[in-house]
This record gives sequence, C-alpha cells and structure tokens, in this order.
Amino acid sequence: MTNIQLGDVRYNAQSGAFEARVDIQRGSTTFRYPCHVTGPVNMDMAAVRAGLKQRALRMSDTGADLMSQI
Repeated sequence: MTNIQLGDVRYNAQSGAFEARVDIQRGSTTFRYPCHVTGPVNMDMAAVRAGLKQRALRMSDTGADLMSQI
C-alpha cells in the first residue's frame, strides 16, 4: 500500500507556484520529493494538494533524479 504525506504547503510568489515536500511510503521505505504546482495564490487548496500528490507519484514512478530515501 502507498501512503502519501504532504509537508507544509507554501506559495512562492516569485515563481507563481505552491511548493511542498511530499513523502511517499511504499512498504517500509519512504521516498521524499520536492514538488510544485503552478497556479494563482487563491487556487483551491484541495486542487493544490491533489496536484502535489500527483506530481510526486509521477516522480516516484519514473525514477526522477531528485529523490531521497529516508
């Protein structure tokens, strides 16, 4: 089973994107990904969180270069 946890979600006004650390736990291993979702500061937070999770899952499934195992 895959468990997904979001860190603090912050808005970066310079890049116009929401940013967060996303941890994906698969079995006893946790993978951490720095993710962002571009959008306006008033974007629906449920959509922001869903976008961050989707981006992390894509990174996890493709073996992205930016990843750490904890």
